[in-house]
Amino acid sequence: MSATRPAARQVTVLQALGLLVTFVLLAGVGGLLTAGLVLPAAAGASAMTNTATKLFDELPTELEPGEPSQASHIYAANGKLLATFYAENRTVVDLDEISMAMQNAVIAIEDKRFFAHGGVDVEGMARALVLNATTGSKQGASTLTQQYVKNVLIEEANRQGDKLGVAAAREGTNERKLREAKLAIAIEDRMSKLEILEAYLNIAQFGVSVYGVEAAASYYFGTSAAELTPVQAATIAGITKAPAKYDPERNPENAEARRNIVLREMYTQGYITKAEYDEARALKIADTLKITPTKRNCEAAGGAAYFCDYVTKVILSNEAFGTTQSERDDLLYRGGLEIHTTIDLDLQKIANKELRNTIPTKDASGLGTAMSVVEPGTGKILAMAQNRTYVADPEAVGPGKTSINYNTDQKHGGSRGFQAGSTFKAFTLTEWLREGKPLNASVSATKTMWPGSTWRASCIDNYRYVGEYGPGNSDGRASGQTSVLRATAFSVNTAFVAMEGQLDLCGVADSAYLAGFRPSLALERDDPPSDDNGVEVTPSMTLGTQNTSPLAMANAYATFASGGTYCDPVAITQILTASGEELPVPQANCRTTLDAEVAHGVTYALQKVLTEGGATRARLAGGRVAAGKTGTAQLNRHTWFIGYTPQLATAVWIGNPDRDTSMQYIRINGVPYSYVYGSTLAAPTWKRFMDQALEGKPNVAFPDPTTKTIHGERVPVPWVGGRSVADATKILNEAGFSVVVNPAQVPSSYPRGTVANTNPSGTTTAGSTITLNISSGEPVRTDNEDDRDDEKDKKKDKKKERRSRPGRGNADTDD
Repeated sequence: MSATRPAARQVTVLQALGLLVTFVLLAGVGGLLTAGLVLPAAAGASAMTNTATKLFDELPTELEPGEPSQASHIYAANGKLLATFYAENRTVVDLDEISMAMQNAVIAIEDKRFFAHGGVDVEGMARALVLNATTGSKQGASTLTQQYVKNVLIEEANRQGDKLGVAAAREGTNERKLREAKLAIAIEDRMSKLEILEAYLNIAQFGVSVYGVEAAASYYFGTSAAELTPVQAATIAGITKAPAKYDPERNPENAEARRNIVLREMYTQGYITKAEYDEARALKIADTLKITPTKRNCEAAGGAAYFCDYVTKVILSNEAFGTTQSERDDLLYRGGLEIHTTIDLDLQKIANKELRNTIPTKDASGLGTAMSVVEPGTGKILAMAQNRTYVADPEAVGPGKTSINYNTDQKHGGSRGFQAGSTFKAFTLTEWLREGKPLNASVSATKTMWPGSTWRASCIDNYRYVGEYGPGNSDGRASGQTSVLRATAFSVNTAFVAMEGQLDLCGVADSAYLAGFRPSLALERDDPPSDDNGVEVTPSMTLGTQNTSPLAMANAYATFASGGTYCDPVAITQILTASGEELPVPQANCRTTLDAEVAHGVTYALQKVLTEGGATRARLAGGRVAAGKTGTAQLNRHTWFIGYTPQLATAVWIGNPDRDTSMQYIRINGVPYSYVYGSTLAAPTWKRFMDQALEGKPNVAFPDPTTKTIHGERVPVPWVGGRSVADATKILNEAGFSVVVNPAQVPSSYPRGTVANTNPSGTTTAGSTITLNISSGEPVRTDNEDDRDDEKDKKKDKKKERRSRPGRGNADTDD
């Protein structure tokens, strides 16, 4: 149930006239009242005056005008305006930034005795009160000071969302006028005439959605308040009487008639000459206008709209900008902020173009694309694009349009994110190196069903994986032993699961978080299991089953590019208030989260992806050094390429943003595809962007990791021939090796079921995986034995040949 306002106290005509007597008695030279603003009844005053004075004393005397609502502006890194936000389109300026023509026009039409009265025009107010009380008409007679008071009261009610308060401030009643009068007298006692004039010109409404003279000058004439001519000033000054009725854009005839009245007053009061008056009056108002609408909200940012939206979400979701949502809204839409950002509009333009070249906005496939670009070592977001047109209103979405920012998480853009696919393998590799294991270590690539007991997760109490886990490879071909380096270059699932089996799953999750992996959605710890940072802890994590965002992944790979320095992604570099005060903004908080040697090792491996592995199509022009990783989620539902140089880290995602859709046997941009992988479209898109973005920039090499990181320490492999599988496994584990068993038996002189030999044997890299080959119990044949058997076979063949010659009998019978 809505609250009701108390009924206004009625003032009769006699009481109103009594108040006027009081005004006349107490108004001094210039009309100023003494301090305190208490109006005692004069000795011998009539009962009528006493009653009226009592009513006047009961009216409020305190009015603390705050800063009027001002528009906030977002700027790109080069200073170009991206978008404007406002509840009221207003830019406050000093009086010396407002032309004299504008000042004179307002005084001429609104309050010609402005510099003579003390806040109340007694003569005009007497006439208005009598007429209003006796005839029911609504006469004005409010001074500029009273109108300023009225606007302040409306502004305060609007800020508080008090619609009843707004209505009360606009009531055409004697009570409202008397209240304004008393507050106007109080204002005149505190502010100079020029201060009041400046404040009025900045707060008044000069159109249906235009407030203050600076915004009005810009909107109607494409100029500033300082440059307003007499005819322009007269047009604007005439609007305030009834902003909708006299809006020159909507009602040009009314506005022209009103303008001419203002011009007449300016002439008769000596502000313009007869020649100026005649010339201005002869102009058609349509010929004087240059309507320049203010670009409002992020839709005005064009190709940078999604970045703009991200900036607003940072402000509206961060308690540094207000403890409540309403305070943050008020700051953005009424605070007159000057918001400077990190976006590079040249890079943004390239990103927009290349995403749409890959998949047009309204492609029949319905697929979306997104790209985030981050500067390594600073966290600055340089570009944020997607192949959709931004609309602020979720209800206005349609083909090719969305309000959801695919580049960010749910908090900052409404997206639930997308499965990372094999791009997550970089984090498994990170943990591998953090554990001191080398890139050339040998691991099994053979598809294996790993029992639940394989997996360790120290951060989860009583962790237990139920059943077996054993994914295959997309090509189904990889098997046998392979190096971690090669497994990375060709994104071998089975090898990475084997690597994971040697690691603590919580360590993998920790490495992912340290690099910068961030889930798009908050997870409950138990379903699926996750660590304290919300990263899933499960064997399938290495294949990227958890949802994340392009921005998070670009920023994580930037950690590798910077040699282990993680920075929080930042979009805002500076915020200034309307008064010029600098507000604290979210910082990058750059810090070392990964050892530089680990980061260099990951980068060394990811360079192989482009030079000899699964994404050679992404190799940059001119032999430019780069590293990266493809990613393809299960059933080709989401595809990625994330790559970097020392200067830029860029993530490209392609998939259906609304639901998990398999990109198999699909037509995209008119081209049929049987299967879409990260290397199919995402990697070439990344290449085209990076080639242009880095043109003219130096080709900077990454630091190489140490020999130990690449090759590790060579250590002897204990000989376990003839031992049981259990004993052999124990010995090798104690020596620091992992063990897998080859299910196919091999000939050996050792008893059946015991270990025949190992692969590798002799020496190998510390921490490698050793494969046990099991004996079949059949002796291994030597080369001499094979030669003797061949000789015997030859003799038998010759005997058979002789017995088969003509004239000879059956050998059996001869024997």
